[in-house]
Amino acid sequence: MTLLRDDGLTAEELTVWRLLQRAQVRITRHLEAELLVAHDLPLASYEVLMQLAEAPERRLRMNDLADRVLLSRSGLTRLIDRLQRDGLVSREACADDARGLFAVLTDAGAARLAEATPTYLRGIRTQFLDMLGGGEIAQIRAMLGKLKISGGAP
Repeated sequence: MTLLRDDGLTAEELTVWRLLQRAQVRITRHLEAELLVAHDLPLASYEVLMQLAEAPERRLRMNDLADRVLLSRSGLTRLIDRLQRDGLVSREACADDARGLFAVLTDAGAARLAEATPTYLRGIRTQFLDMLGGGEIAQIRAMLGKLKISGGAP
């Protein structure tokens, strides 16, 4: 069955979109599996710990953290609940906003992140970077930069 399209997409454009989606899912699944096997740490948890480690004072407002890790507020709340039970993060009230909360990386969370980071970086290397040659990384960065994706490094 052929899809009838009146959206102006060519077959090549649709193929590129699907390849991008498949690559992201494949790499993400690999990273998730490696982190779970080696560290019993889901990828979403790793991402939260990494964002907190990179933040000033190892803490972020929950809303900001949700935006950075691409989770809904309720999804992040459930994840922070699990990480807090495991002693990897804590919550602190915001002094300037009675309703606001910070997620804070604990020393145990920093240690778990340090243990898991080599696995994470190795996965990125083997599943993505090793597939690219010479100037392709710069090309990909330039292409993705055109998409104005928020939350990435400048």
